[in-house]
Amino acid sequence: MDMLHRHEFHPSILREYDIRGIVGKTLFENDAHSLGVVFACVLRDCGQQDVIVGHDGRDSSPVLEQALVEGLVSGGMAVTRLGCCATPELYFASAREQAAGAIMVTGSHNPIGYNGFKILRGNQPFFGETLESLAHLLKQGVAQSLTRGRVDRYQGDKHYENALSEGLINRTRKLRVVWDNSHSSAARALAALIALLPGEHLVLNGTVDGLFPAHHPDPTLPENMVQLQQAVIASGADLGVAFDGDADRLGVVDETGMLVPADRLCLLFAQAILHKKRAAVILGDVKMSQTFFDGVSDAGGRAVMCPSGHSQVKSAMRETGAMFAGEMSGHFFFADRWPGFDDGLYAAIRMIDLLAGETRTLSTLCACLPRLVSTPELRFDCPDNIKFGVIEEIIAHCQAEGSDMTLIDGLRVREAEGWWLLRASNTQPALVARVEGKDHRACSIMITRLAGLLECRGVFLPRIEGFSSAVRPVD
Repeated sequence: MDMLHRHEFHPSILREYDIRGIVGKTLFENDAHSLGVVFACVLRDCGQQDVIVGHDGRDSSPVLEQALVEGLVSGGMAVTRLGCCATPELYFASAREQAAGAIMVTGSHNPIGYNGFKILRGNQPFFGETLESLAHLLKQGVAQSLTRGRVDRYQGDKHYENALSEGLINRTRKLRVVWDNSHSSAARALAALIALLPGEHLVLNGTVDGLFPAHHPDPTLPENMVQLQQAVIASGADLGVAFDGDADRLGVVDETGMLVPADRLCLLFAQAILHKKRAAVILGDVKMSQTFFDGVSDAGGRAVMCPSGHSQVKSAMRETGAMFAGEMSGHFFFADRWPGFDDGLYAAIRMIDLLAGETRTLSTLCACLPRLVSTPELRFDCPDNIKFGVIEEIIAHCQAEGSDMTLIDGLRVREAEGWWLLRASNTQPALVARVEGKDHRACSIMITRLAGLLECRGVFLPRIEGFSSAVRPVD
């Protein structure tokens, strides 16, 4: 009779998109091992057994990866290990090998003490209700395999880097580019990629270091981009790019050292794609500027709004047949000449390709785009046990007022002179907000309205540069 393996995850680590927690507090080695056991059971029941595994550069990742692999092997899986790699390297290997499953051990852009798992099945994200079903199955007990599997090392040397370099079609204009690897797990792939590219390339923080000594690996936060901005200006570069901790996200700096918001990058990417594939479906997440959706339509595309989150976006791409999708968090998904997953390195190549085919600078291209007045993405603390309740209460309040709302992901409220968004983060104990208006006055009015709705529920917006007078100071 088969023995049953039972385990219960800490409830806080089951996120909408993946599994993520604090190592030694809510996430442990036995969680990794048990995840391997239950995922193996699911695949085994379908007659499948090949799983690809990788891990990022965090200090806790090798131990968690080892426990995960042992769980998979005990479940009869044939495991291929990539070792330390970028998350998109794992995605690429899974797509290339058509693996039944793939799991990346990564804390992504979270604080140093965090880690977790991003899961694929059949090259599609394994998340939401399917992830909850894994936890339920494991709690009830899963039968262990009577036959152990095996472990091999991945033999796809340079396939990923070669494929990345092929994304650079315009090679006549040679650019000077500064790359901030942010001590991410893309270090090896980046070094190999640069050797294949024309132009001049300067790499910052090019070693893997799970303590991220230069700065926190989140390119959406301006304070993490200062080193890159300074290097771009000092070197007279055409472009600066930065990764997060597992390199599935990208931040961009223009030749003047200015940060380029993700929605403006998305519109530039979308316009380039629509120039060749008119009427293509282009996705933007709920945090995206209205100028993005309007710009896609003006360029002949079909603009569609989708929920935030890499797993949600990939599912929406599959459902709509979208050629491109983007998030304000810096995830860019190309499906015109790439398999459709989020990849910071490939997005950087496409930005280089876009600029190499132009005589204009990146700042000039951005200046040609329409601009409204907007806040940056505002991420502020709110405990996991109340954040969704706060959203539900504000939705109910706005419904009672008859507000024009979109409830794809949290709530996006359209007002006479703009819109505002409030949603719960699915990766952190936080709420996320953004406000955009036709001018500064309209934006300030909506900020004050949102701040008031939150304050009634004991939550406060952070200070916003340029709008501080509209928001009550945080105690």
